[in-house]
Amino acid sequence: MTASTLITRTASAAAPARAGRARRAGLAALALAAGTGLALAGPSAAFAHVSASSDSTAPGGRALVTFSMSHGCEGSSTTVVTIDIPESIPTVAPTIHSGWSVEKVMVPLDAPIETEYDTLTERVGQVVYTATDAPLADGYRAAFDLQVTLPEGEAGERIEFPTTQTCEVGTATWAGEDAPVVTLTDAVADDGHGSADAGAHSDADAETAALTNSTSGSATGGDDLIARILGALGLVAGTAALTLALVRRRGASS
Repeated sequence: MTASTLITRTASAAAPARAGRARRAGLAALALAAGTGLALAGPSAAFAHVSASSDSTAPGGRALVTFSMSHGCEGSSTTVVTIDIPESIPTVAPTIHSGWSVEKVMVPLDAPIETEYDTLTERVGQVVYTATDAPLADGYRAAFDLQVTLPEGEAGERIEFPTTQTCEVGTATWAGEDAPVVTLTDAVADDGHGSADAGAHSDADAETAALTNSTSGSATGGDDLIARILGALGLVAGTAALTLALVRRRGASS
């Protein structure tokens, strides 16, 4: 056997080993990139939501419901926020916010509703906030308050407020499972007349609302935690795979 034949056979035998190491290194790099993507993209997706919170969750009681957001439509600034009002809430008093105009869109009722003060033949179907100074940039928070009377119902009943963001480019609709929600509880409604009984219940009602009001905002916090955990696990797995490939490569080289 000549020296040139030996060199050729040695090089041929080493080629598959090099190919295997290159393949393992490529897979490790792909895993690392995927883990990094989960870690970075997961929390961003979880934050993309409109949340609702209420200072009362008592059936039939008055409540101030706050709708908040801190994102646009895939980065585009928000120009209009449209909140759909459920049929079970006929009247709404929107709060005026600086830099935004507000409009109540009325829809006719199938049958008149008698209230303490009036007979209603139409209800508020939507509340529309429109930016008047400048659109709400992505990454900046805005909150809109609506005073409502919550409907009568059982504890655990979900009152949904489908919401649509109209942006400079595109729209985002939050409906169904993604809709901002106020969940009724066993809290006792304040009768609004300053009675001693109402005052005795006020602190307990506030605590109940804070603990049991199931809103889309709380769901967003849970989704964000899960996304961070998955991202971290992916990053750890990618790093471990890359380290193992490097160790094997060094061992083969030696």
